[in-house]
Amino acid sequence: MDSQFFKNMEKKTGVNMKDVMELAGSLQGANFQDETTVRSIIKRVSQLAGKPVNSELEDKLVHSIVNDGKQLDFGTLANMINKK
Repeated sequence: MDSQFFKNMEKKTGVNMKDVMELAGSLQGANFQDETTVRSIIKRVSQLAGKPVNSELEDKLVHSIVNDGKQLDFGTLANMINKK
């Protein structure tokens, strides 16, 4: 990807793209049926996004991903966090 693209994204979102890439790398091979793993990922995304997730929303997200088999990706998490 173009480094200017990442600079523009950082400027627009305020999120460090290095942190996003590290998170994306950590998602590869992660067990999304493991509640502890999913909670950890939700917390990391919440921190990166600067959007606090209360325990009720975290429980809903975990249930949706672990029990309902909802796919975990940045778009899904962002939409669920922003709907709070």
